[in-house]
Amino acid sequence: MKRLIGAHMPTAKGMAQALHDGKAIGCDCVQVFTTTPMQWRGKSISEEDAAAFRAAVPEAGLGAVASHAIYLLNLASPDPELLEKSRTAYLQELERCRLLGIPQAVVHVGKHMDSGEDVGVQTLSESIRAVLAESPKEVAIAMETDAGQGTCIGHHFEQLASVLDANKGHKRLTICLDTCHIFVAGYDIRTAEAFSKVLDDFDRVIGLDRLTCLHANDAKKPLGSRVDRHAHIGDGEIGMEAFRFLVNEPRLAHVPIYIETPEMETMHEENVRRLKSLLA
Repeated sequence: MKRLIGAHMPTAKGMAQALHDGKAIGCDCVQVFTTTPMQWRGKSISEEDAAAFRAAVPEAGLGAVASHAIYLLNLASPDPELLEKSRTAYLQELERCRLLGIPQAVVHVGKHMDSGEDVGVQTLSESIRAVLAESPKEVAIAMETDAGQGTCIGHHFEQLASVLDANKGHKRLTICLDTCHIFVAGYDIRTAEAFSKVLDDFDRVIGLDRLTCLHANDAKKPLGSRVDRHAHIGDGEIGMEAFRFLVNEPRLAHVPIYIETPEMETMHEENVRRLKSLLA
């Protein structure tokens, strides 16, 4: 099985072109935004654009594609208006994914906004249940592990496991693990031994079969800081050894890896190269 390593690619030149651009810098898989990430109003996808995107996946020889939902979503919000707006926007994201043939949409699960972590997890679970009921069956929900900034939830594996349990382990409910996020949330992954222990914990609490994508990002801030600042591979507080383990760990061989490192226009190619250079 080929190890899929790629990047989140800009779509300014068109979504289909983003896939070809990804291949040009060495990507085996590509993640994209299907709409502007800082606007509620999502763009519509024409049949022509959808067909071009679908065709570009095999043309670029990509082994996987994923989308990332807009940053404004808060599926754990205690504010009824914001909560409904978030659920609607994520449903729209999943529908765009269906049209484009993208099998999963990564999402930051949200903030409890001082309602408390337990209440936030409960609200999130209800949001996921509502979205699962109304969304296309072809697209999975990939809940991303969080850094734990402010009142964000999802920074403990147990919180995400609670959402899975509340939704009876629905087959379309999966996890995206971000290395920067889990590190600053307090999971030490700086050595192969430490990273292996974290994977053991993840498997025990959630199950590695639920892990469907990885975000490979080094961290500018230290272990447990709960501050989300991505760094180039090997240049941050995590260091290169963790990423060597990541790309060579057999238990993760089935999971596509996407970098979301800074300066994508100039450094994505270098960060993809760094990850691939670590392959045994």
